[in-house]
Amino acid sequence: MTPQLTNTTMVHIPTRVAIVGDNLKIHRALPSRQKRLIGAWCFLDHAGPTIFKEGEGFSVGPHPHIGLQTFTWMIEGEIYHQDSLGYQQTIRPNEINLMTAGHGISHIERSPEGHSPHLHLAQLWIALPKAQCDMPPTFEHYEKLPVIEQDHCRLTLLAGEFLGQTSPVKVYSDMMGVDIHALANTSTVLPLNPDYEYGILLLQGELSVEQDTLDSGTLLYFKPGQQQLHLELNANTRLLLIGGKPFEEDIIIWWNFVGRSTEEIQQAANDWINQTRFGEVQGFEHDRLTVPAIPDNLKASR
Repeated sequence: MTPQLTNTTMVHIPTRVAIVGDNLKIHRALPSRQKRLIGAWCFLDHAGPTIFKEGEGFSVGPHPHIGLQTFTWMIEGEIYHQDSLGYQQTIRPNEINLMTAGHGISHIERSPEGHSPHLHLAQLWIALPKAQCDMPPTFEHYEKLPVIEQDHCRLTLLAGEFLGQTSPVKVYSDMMGVDIHALANTSTVLPLNPDYEYGILLLQGELSVEQDTLDSGTLLYFKPGQQQLHLELNANTRLLLIGGKPFEEDIIIWWNFVGRSTEEIQQAANDWINQTRFGEVQGFEHDRLTVPAIPDNLKASR
C-alpha cells in the first residue's frame, strides 16, 4: 500500500533505488509521489557507502540544469566537477560543492584519477525562488563548515541556521540542513523550528526517532509544528536532517530542470538539444546526456 500524508505528525516515505551515471546505485528520497519538496529541498539522492572494484569509478556525462542549486555533500571518496563556466573542482570528505544553475548551466561529474575505492555522498537540489530562478549561473566550493558537538554527536551544519550557528553556504530560501554523526552509543534532543517541515534520512548505522526505528530505505517526514526531536543512535550512525519553511511556489521538477511551466521546461529541453544556452564542458570526451520524452501530464505542484 502506498503511504499517504495524513494528519499524523510523522510519516514514513519509502525511497526508491535507481542507477546514476555508468553504474552508481543510489536511494532516491526526493521527489516522490508522497512528497515533492521539504522546504526548498526538492531532490535527495543517497549514494553508498560503496566500494568500487579496481579500475571502476563514477561518471556522468555533460547534462544541463535550470532553476535550481545542486548541493553535493561528500562523506567518503572524491568526485570531480567541471562545468560550462570553466570551474573545475574535486570535492573531498566534509566539503560541499554548490552549483547555482539559474538561467542555465551544464556540467559533468566523475571519479578523479587516483580516486579512493570508497564512495559515500548525498546529493540534493534546492529549488530557486522565482526572484532567483533565472539568475546568472555560479559555482562555489566550501571546505569549512560549522561543527557542533552535543551528546557524543558531531553535527556539521550544511545550510541555514541551527543551534546558534550559521552555515556559509549561500541559499535563497528559509531552510536548513545538518549532518549528524554519532561518535558513541548515545541519545540527544534537538530543537526544531515549528514553522519548518523536516525530513530525516539514515545514511548508515542504527537510529530511533521518537522511539520509532528508522531504516535506511525510508525518509521520515515531519509536518510543521514539531518543536523538538529525540534521537537514539548507535556508534557511527549517520543521518541527514533537512528542513525549511514550506515552499509556496508551484514548480515542475522534470529531468534536470526546475521550472514554472511546461513551456519553460520544453524550451530548456530544446535549448539543450540545439546546443544553445547551456555552454559546453571543455575537454571532456563523453556523450552528452539525451533529453527524455516530456510526458503529456507534466504539471506544476508543490
